[in-house]
Amino acid sequence: MRLKFFFFFTILYTFNTIASTSKDTLDIDLPPVTHWEETNNFKLIFTQNSFVNWSAGGNNSVSGIAKINIKRDYKNNHTVWQNELKANYGLNKEEKREWRKTDDLVELNSTFGYREDIGSKWYYSAKFNFKTQFSNGYKYPNIDKPISKFFSPAYNFLGVGSEYFSKENKLKIYISPLTNKMTFVYNQVLANEGAFGVEPAVYDDLGNLVTEGENLKVEIGTYISSEWKTAVMENIKMINKLILYSDYLNRYGNVDINWEVNFDMTINKHVTANVGSHFLYDDDVKGQEDKNDDGILVPTGPKIQIKQTLGIGLLYSF
Repeated sequence: MRLKFFFFFTILYTFNTIASTSKDTLDIDLPPVTHWEETNNFKLIFTQNSFVNWSAGGNNSVSGIAKINIKRDYKNNHTVWQNELKANYGLNKEEKREWRKTDDLVELNSTFGYREDIGSKWYYSAKFNFKTQFSNGYKYPNIDKPISKFFSPAYNFLGVGSEYFSKENKLKIYISPLTNKMTFVYNQVLANEGAFGVEPAVYDDLGNLVTEGENLKVEIGTYISSEWKTAVMENIKMINKLILYSDYLNRYGNVDINWEVNFDMTINKHVTANVGSHFLYDDDVKGQEDKNDDGILVPTGPKIQIKQTLGIGLLYSF
């Protein structure tokens, strides 16, 4: 009898120890439940040319672009809140020439969406976008007079609408019939010139300043944006972004276009390559040319702006 009781208590103690150990293990291994997703990326892209006794000629040059991308996204069954901070800065140095800026961007995006039906891919959405630049911009080789500065310009979009989001197709389409666009030009010299569409200064017949130029332009219009991501080939991803905006109050139907196409090629975890194109058209942004080669820039009409990049880079996620 004593032997039976001994075995019974031994088995009971063993099962109790195993259960306690399993419970402790589960408590340690199970990750906390969260609806937030975080992304932190830093990318440094290089291009370089070097020539020694090269019969065809050429100038030595080196350029680099630093890019920071930080995302904080929240999602549950009914609510989506996406937040993104982007910062880019690039420089180029060519032999016998000053450093020149090739990229300059500070951008903040925030989109809040709500859906009543969890099976629907359409959300009631509100979108906020802000962008400006870090440093002065020039019409090279003229570096005496900046054509843009920090907060000159700065753009702010705030609107409400509806957004379609398909995770399977990696496609987002946002349509807003009511979006407020504000253009800031805080540098008074540029504001007096009417740069970036603000109201210019008023001068009398003798050239004396009567009224300074406005520092703010406010517009209300239609805003449409789309973003599509797809794998073109193994380790090659394409990101296609398009933004269209038209102001109700000033020549409605005259559309501002912002279109970016980027191909990101993953070589390994920390080495990537990028090929990209950026197309801009804004009727408020007038071109400038040095028509008489005297260093004086003369305003011209709006033009299509094109930027292309090609480089290999280092990627660090933190």
